[in-house]
Amino acid sequence: MSQPTTLAELRASGWQSVPVKEELRLNAANRIAAGEPLVEGVMGFDDTVLPQLEHALLAGHDIVMLGERGQAKTRMIRSLVHLLDEWMPIVEGSEINDDPYAPVSRYARELVQNKGDDTPIDWVHRDHRFGEKLATPDTSIADLIGEVDPIKVAEGRYLSDELTLHYGLVPRTNRGIFAINELPDLAERIQVGLLNVLEERDIQIRGHKIRLPLDLVLVATANPEDYTNRGRIITPLKDRFGAQIRTHYPLETELEMDVVDQEAVTYDEPVAVRVPPFMSEIVSELSQLARESPHVNQHSGVSVRLSITNHESMVASAVRRALQRGEDVAVPRITDLDALVASTAGKLELEVMEEGREEHVVAAIMATAVRDVFTRRCDPQQLGPVVTAFDEERVVHTGDDVANDELAHLAAEIESLGSLAAELGAGESPAETAAAIEFVLEGLHLTKRLNKDSRGRRATYRGR
Repeated sequence: MSQPTTLAELRASGWQSVPVKEELRLNAANRIAAGEPLVEGVMGFDDTVLPQLEHALLAGHDIVMLGERGQAKTRMIRSLVHLLDEWMPIVEGSEINDDPYAPVSRYARELVQNKGDDTPIDWVHRDHRFGEKLATPDTSIADLIGEVDPIKVAEGRYLSDELTLHYGLVPRTNRGIFAINELPDLAERIQVGLLNVLEERDIQIRGHKIRLPLDLVLVATANPEDYTNRGRIITPLKDRFGAQIRTHYPLETELEMDVVDQEAVTYDEPVAVRVPPFMSEIVSELSQLARESPHVNQHSGVSVRLSITNHESMVASAVRRALQRGEDVAVPRITDLDALVASTAGKLELEVMEEGREEHVVAAIMATAVRDVFTRRCDPQQLGPVVTAFDEERVVHTGDDVANDELAHLAAEIESLGSLAAELGAGESPAETAAAIEFVLEGLHLTKRLNKDSRGRRATYRGR
């Protein structure tokens, strides 16, 4: 559909100018009334975080989101852009998205004054009404607010001329949403420069007697640790935010599994991938246990990214084994959990007294995760016959170099083991059956029903 191209056509179309907070409020209200989610792709916040976000938007507040790393703070902020109108008119050529009905920059004011109803109009999509800055110690006022452009001065303009200004990120996001990630990392003297933006809604650039009344929503993120360790949000700035919303990690293993299923990247080439539900649960349970472990620095947090990367590492290990053995399907087994040590170590801040104990801590948490999932998924009454079979001098080898068929044939030899594998969701393929059997054997070992000897790439299970 054609859009107005001049100020006269814009007025004739009936378009009305509304402040950006009112725009967000109305669009959020429409979504709430229609029962639609306020933000897309965020799980586990329906009863905790999202109601607070709805309150803040309906109240027209600037927001600071407080939470540890990997709690979808940035994703929620970026999703707010979808609450803006799809298209917005501006004075053509304006650097700060001037409202055609109320221009604030000198360029736009003079253009409207000179051309009147013939003032050319341009249209900006909502995707371009979002600005973002990662706060770093070297961030300057010039980056955020603006500074005199020496090139424009060299071209012959006077320093006192407002047209010599180069606008920073904040004014360039006028009539939109501006986000600052990790706000406490911003130097305190730079935070002072944001006070007027949040209260008086204007900016002042040194050396110029100008005040540009801005129309924007300011959203920031912060890690609670930052308040005391790396920096802090100055009190006057905190006071100007209307809402402080506390985020959190998934509260249940099942929810963490859903997040991993949504976010983890898996490929069906060069081999197809099938992940048993109990293996996905182990990966998510590991993260849940790490968030409770006294050996993990809880101030730093245990990001959901740990579950995602661990899932991807586990699948990669299974794919590697399938490629080496010329198999068409890769199914992760307990053996593949060894690959999680590398992806886990870099994402946990461990608190251990002795050097080199990190791998032992990770291994202990992983073993607990396997044991907990095993006890939840396996009926104790079915375990007795399996243990009895091993009391008859039976020995089973597992490991990366043990073929799927070699493990899968146990399901036929031990009827109770085959039934247990079927209840765990093992399909008809040898790879899925082997994964279920290896899980049962490891669970019986961790619950002290079988002995296990680990040497090199192989593990041996036998009766006690």
